Formats: sequence, structure tokens, C-alpha cells
Amino acid sequence: MLSKKTKYGIKALTFLAKQEKNRPVSIATISKSENISLKFLESILLTLRKSGLLGSKKGKNGGYYLLKDPRDIKMTSVMRILEGPIAMVPCVSLNYYEKCADCPDEEACSVNSLMILVRDSTLKIFGNTSLADLVNS
Repeated sequence: MLSKKTKYGIKALTFLAKQEKNRPVSIATISKSENISLKFLESILLTLRKSGLLGSKKGKNGGYYLLKDPRDIKMTSVMRILEGPIAMVPCVSLNYYEKCADCPDEEACSVNSLMILVRDSTLKIFGNTSLADLVNS
């Protein structure tokens, strides 16, 4: 299930992508427009800034803005920044692999086989979807 953090992060990024390029938008404006708790949004935007997706400007006309073109921001990146692993179980994760303690043979495991299919389908969708696609949908 998608966490609220990731859902709100995608909503905030989409809002920023619709704004004039490099024009900072205040957290309060995003919060009100997208109906997201101000305190929670501050944390999400800080994470996105630290990851290099957002820039920020302090002061009266300050706020957050996109550092990259929306076409260059893939949902795989956003998901990994805010959600962590995309795979539903660690034994099929490409970036966060961990062997399952209860599984003696991953190749014979029906759960592993199914989750590889789910992971690959999910990665295909997220990898082929940019922030620009969300703005234009």
C-alpha cells in the first residue's frame, strides 16, 4: 500500500510542476491547495530537497521549486526516495535485497516467483511515468 508520505509527495511535486518554472512556492500554498498537513508536508519537501529533486529559497518570496524538468523526474526515483524499496518483499528487491529467513530455496519459492512479476510490472509502470506525465493526465 502506498504511504501517505509518498502520496502527498507526488501531489506536491505535481503541484510544483504546474507552476512557473523556478518560481518558489510557499509550503502554506501547497498545503492549502493539496489539503496536506503543513507539518507533514514540511518533512516531505525537506526529504525531496535533500534528494536533489527540489530547491528552496528563504525569505518573503521563498518556497520550494523543481530543480529538474518534470520529464526527467521518473516515478521510480520518487518512490525510492519517499517509500524505499519498490519490491513488496526484500528477496526480489533490486536495490535493497535481503534473503528471506524462512525460505531455503528462492528459485523454488512460489511467492518469490510471483513477486518478481509484480516487481517487474511495477518498475515498468513507474519507470515509464514521469512527473510531466502526471501533470498532463
